[in-house]
Amino acid sequence: MPSLLVVNMRGLINTRTVVRDTLSRLNIETRFRATVVPDTPSHRGMLEMAKEHVAWCESNSELLTELLQKRGRAEGKTAINQDVLKVLGYQNLGDLAKALSNGEITLNALGVKPSFTLNSPKGGFKRSIRRMYSQGGVLGHNPELPKIVRAMI
Repeated sequence: MPSLLVVNMRGLINTRTVVRDTLSRLNIETRFRATVVPDTPSHRGMLEMAKEHVAWCESNSELLTELLQKRGRAEGKTAINQDVLKVLGYQNLGDLAKALSNGEITLNALGVKPSFTLNSPKGGFKRSIRRMYSQGGVLGHNPELPKIVRAMI
C-alpha cells in the first residue's frame, strides 16, 4: 500500500471546525507543513474534506529522503542522524524513506516528529494557491507537488 505526501498550503483563518479537526488529525495545522500518510480510504476521505487547504500526491523515496535529511526531526528536535537511524532499525535514510514510501511504517510509529516544516517556495508559486489543480491552481491531488516541495525545502 503506497503512501501520500500531504502539504497544507493555506492558513486556518476563517476555516470550518471540521476542516480544522481534519488538519489537526493529519498533523499539519499550520501553513507550509508536510506529512506522509498511508493511502487508505479513511485518509482519502480526510483529504477530500480539507481539499480547499491541502495538496497531495503519491510519495516517492527520493523526495522523502531529501525531506528526512533536511527537515526531519527526532524526539527533542534533533536532526535524524546515524544514531537515531540505528535505534529505529534502519541502515540509512534511503531505507527509511523507502519504507515510508511503501506504507510499511508511519512517522508516528517511528517516534519521529510527524510533520515537516517547509518554507515558501523559492521563486514563488507558479499557480494560484486558492484554486484546485484542475482549475489551474495547486490544491487537491497535484501530480506537480514534488517539484513544488523541492522548492520549499
